[in-house]
Amino acid sequence: MVSITVPTARLFTWGRRLPHEVLVGSAIVVIIAAAALLAPIIAPFDPNKPDVLNSLEPPSQLHWMGTDDVGRDVFSRVLYGTRTDLIVVVIVALISFVIGTLLGSIAGYFGGWVDTVISRVGDTAVAFPFLVVILSVVAVLGVGTFSVCLGIVLVGWAFYARLARTEMLSLREQEFVLAARALGYTNWRIVLRHVLPNAVQPGFIYATMDSVSILVALAAMSYLGFGAQPPAADLGSIIAGGQPYLLTAWWICTLPALLLVALGIGVGLIGDGLTGRDYDGSGR
Repeated sequence: MVSITVPTARLFTWGRRLPHEVLVGSAIVVIIAAAALLAPIIAPFDPNKPDVLNSLEPPSQLHWMGTDDVGRDVFSRVLYGTRTDLIVVVIVALISFVIGTLLGSIAGYFGGWVDTVISRVGDTAVAFPFLVVILSVVAVLGVGTFSVCLGIVLVGWAFYARLARTEMLSLREQEFVLAARALGYTNWRIVLRHVLPNAVQPGFIYATMDSVSILVALAAMSYLGFGAQPPAADLGSIIAGGQPYLLTAWWICTLPALLLVALGIGVGLIGDGLTGRDYDGSGR
């Protein structure tokens, strides 16, 4: 029987010796994510219901983050906006991870013209500036979260493909792959069942860092008016809506921006802690 090293087992061993960065980052992300996912329970007000008589109210016991220019509770909108952004980030990162890892593994294992085609397509994808690709997709499909996400995926998969290809180039010469070939396994079975699971770890680590970029891109596009459209709650659109009142009602854009920064720091700490470790979990 062919002995296959399962990378998930190595991932679980990290839990015994997690660096402080991962623990702190995880705590930040878990607290924010839990509050966002429980938005329907925690939010004290309807995020889209205006109350003109209480517009531009400063933070208080009733409105923890104040109200915006039409009287909507900023805290409720931030909870729902964070919930939306986190769900989108996970979906986009997962799609990029799956597509890029699969294509990169195929390119690295088979080599030849297959490797050339996939590598050149990936090089073309990353050759264009990130924002230019997103804006091009928005120009074709129209504004909205879907267009922004599609633009991110069109570029993002290539980075995962490069990582998977590099890992596959070394894995395809390992003893367990040679043994699988000797047993007569087809190339596709070797790639999908034996080699691919061992090539996902670099992409998994990169996904934590990539999530920060995706989160910032979503907020930036919404801030510019290309992402989520009113009255949908989104961190970028909330910040943009509060910009005209920055000097008179600073809480509308400042507090959501601070939450966005905290979330980015949390995810960044997780990625920084993981990238500082070898794949065997030793940390040396």
